Formats: sequence, structure tokens, C-alpha cells
Amino acid sequence: MSVQERKRRERAERERLIVATARGLAEEQGWDAVTTRRLAERIEYSQPVLYSHFRGKREIIGAVALDGATELAAALRAAPSKADGPRERVTALARSYLVFAERHPAVYDAIFQLDGGLAYAREDTPEPLKDAFAALVESLGEVAGADVHPGLFTEVFWASLHGLATLTRAGRLLPEDAARRVELLVDRLAVV
Repeated sequence: MSVQERKRRERAERERLIVATARGLAEEQGWDAVTTRRLAERIEYSQPVLYSHFRGKREIIGAVALDGATELAAALRAAPSKADGPRERVTALARSYLVFAERHPAVYDAIFQLDGGLAYAREDTPEPLKDAFAALVESLGEVAGADVHPGLFTEVFWASLHGLATLTRAGRLLPEDAARRVELLVDRLAVV
């Protein structure tokens, strides 16, 4: 292995450490607790080393969002794969989305709430974000209805899921009615 290869590998490992540490700190204490000073202390590198990887917190949030989008896409693809029939696949997809949002609130915020400097719904949208949306379209496209564009239907269904996730987390919706909300959403929107 050449010196340059080793340096590239070490740099990539350090970058993964920064992102994982930021994510862990955000999940423990919220995004306000994520500062370059705290990150530098936790990973035992100086702040200039952090800035050699990321220009600031915004870029770190963006990196967490991209990692999270990859995880979300995998979860969205895995859930419906075990379900029989379109309605069951959509229900499994919806539950998987809401479970992800509940279990990973800081990552969910990085993807959908915070400014990570990422482009959404544009040509230059990063691949992990496009792939997470594609994972939704894969299951939702089959229940959109003959006269509805699958992407447009997916946006409406996704917006509904996002609303359920954020309102539940904010304590605006009773958690015990979560399953009934998913059933209602699928019943009203999915054409089966």
C-alpha cells in the first residue's frame, strides 16, 4: 500500500468517525449539542482537523443526512419484501418509515428538517436522497391508480407519513392511534 492510499484510507476513516460521533451526540442530546468543539473533544482531534473534512456543522448535518437516507432506503425496501399483496406492502412500508423516524429522530431531522446544504427535488440531488425516494416509489407506484403519476402520488403519501411522524414526535397525536392512522392512510390513498 502506498503512503497516499494509506492517507486516503485514514482520512475516510476519520470522516466516518466525525459523522458517527455527530450522529451519536445528536441522538443523545439533540443537534444543538453538536458543536465542532464538542466533536473535536469526543474524537480526540483538533478543530482544524474537523474543518479539514467539513466546513462546519451544516456539512456535518448533510453527511449524516446522506448516511441516514441510505439506511432509510434499505429499511423501506426490506419491509414490504415480506408482505403479500400491494396493500400489505404499502402498510409495511408506511410502518417502516414511521419506525425509522421514531428510532432515529436526529437522523430523521438531518434528512428532512435541518439545513444540511443538500439539494432536494433537483437534478443535483445527491444519490442517497434520490434512492430513498425511489424506495418509496417502488412500493407506492403500484397503488397510485391508473390516472395518477406514481411520483406525484408518492410525494403526497410521503408528505402524509412525514406529517404523522413529526406530529407524533411533537406530542400532537396520540401514539396509541398510530396503527389506525396508517390503516386509514392506506385505505384512503392506495388504489388496490
